[in-house]
Amino acid sequence: MPFRRASRASVITVGLVALAALTAGGCDSGPDREPAAADGPAVIVPGEPGEANRTLSAEEAADQRPENDSPNSADVSYARMMIEHHAQALVMTDLAPQRAGATEVKRIAARIAAAQEPEIEAMKGWLKSHGKPLKAEEHQHATMPGMATAAQLDKLRAAEGKAFDRLFLTLMTTHHQGAITMAAEVKGQGNNIVIEEMADEVIAQQTSEITRMRDML
Repeated sequence: MPFRRASRASVITVGLVALAALTAGGCDSGPDREPAAADGPAVIVPGEPGEANRTLSAEEAADQRPENDSPNSADVSYARMMIEHHAQALVMTDLAPQRAGATEVKRIAARIAAAQEPEIEAMKGWLKSHGKPLKAEEHQHATMPGMATAAQLDKLRAAEGKAFDRLFLTLMTTHHQGAITMAAEVKGQGNNIVIEEMADEVIAQQTSEITRMRDML
């Protein structure tokens, strides 16, 4: 429906401009970011009580988004959890300059940090703009897919050279897969267009990085 498309584009543009004014950075994924597939990942949409869940393409999920994009609990939860999820990625990337053996590993670690630092600030700005605290009353760490355990992080801190490279790539690939799962879920369950755009960027950026990291293993 052409009219609906134009309306969504206008709302997205206004939302992103407003968000940029609230944050110091923004989501700059670098000039070499590879675009996501045209149809994107499948999105699981919860069914009504007594009904089965539905699997939609990213395009179909976008078409079903209400024009009123007021944030719901899924949007807020996604922003809060992804801030913490990204923060752990930065803990891992901070180790690479001194402990990685391969130049390629150091480069992708720097790329990940350069993308995720501004994304953290953008999500903090989004929460602030909607009057939401940065953290929920209950800690949600255990509910996030892809997070490395404390033991895994300790092992990464102790590793050097090739051992560090392999462990870093393995942990970060799993970490990215978890972020993509979270992004796909909020696309089906959330309501806010700015969060949807952030989720799209996570899917595109981190899918590309997973491919690169797998090639390095």
